Amino acid sequence: MQEALSGPIVLIGAGNMGGAMLGGWLKSGVRGGDVLVIDPGPPPAMAKLIADNGVGHATSVPEGVKASVIFLAVKPQVMDAALPPLRSLVGPETVIISVAAGKTLAFIERHLGEAAIVRAMPNTPALIGRGVTGAFPSARVTEAKRMLVQDLLKVSGPVEWVASETDIDAVTAVSGSGPAYVFYLVECMAEAGRKLGLEADLAMRLARETVAGAGELLYQSPDDAARLRQNVTSPGGTTAAALAVLMADDGMQPLFDKAIAAARKRAQELAASE
Repeated sequence: MQEALSGPIVLIGAGNMGGAMLGGWLKSGVRGGDVLVIDPGPPPAMAKLIADNGVGHATSVPEGVKASVIFLAVKPQVMDAALPPLRSLVGPETVIISVAAGKTLAFIERHLGEAAIVRAMPNTPALIGRGVTGAFPSARVTEAKRMLVQDLLKVSGPVEWVASETDIDAVTAVSGSGPAYVFYLVECMAEAGRKLGLEADLAMRLARETVAGAGELLYQSPDDAARLRQNVTSPGGTTAAALAVLMADDGMQPLFDKAIAAARKRAQELAASE
């Protein structure tokens, strides 16, 4: 940690994202005794992680605790109910990290008061330490607190700081929701293979391993995506024939433009409904 902790790291929510973050913190050297999980009923795997590592656990907000960090890992739909009881945890040195889509800095301040707040948008590969997180700090986040947040977020993968709060909606649309697009790509490839006569299970295995392998190649290679695409595309070959369809004026790019714009619009609508 770049900054000494003035109080516990308080994790609100023991679901998949909360569990992924806690597991990453413990692996990175955060002591279990420095973390307090507040959740009325952690799932069995999370309960075991808590018990095995000496992590504090409470079913409701304890009295007399001032957090160094409050990490909000609850769904946007329950934020209105979840935030007010947390106000007693906020002290002058507290930094609040929220991963709730569409919930603005202003919304969090209305419930928790003026504080150092970071909006962050991780994605589900964080569950295996291969996520990516977009983040934006409020004006009260000092450089030291930003580095503390960086340390806490990077356990799940790279952290990208964006220039404005509105950019978080675009991050949500591209990478926050992005894994679902990739999973659907696998479904589409498998279904296309089935329609060509492959057994459904075989088509799914081929599509799944192809996307997983291509993703790993992209992760390990110094080349960008366009170069890797060009490397596998022989002029006049089968890949070129498929790409002629996917890269046509009515192909994949305009479809993705429309889809990601729809996701960003929904994030904006969630913010507008606060």
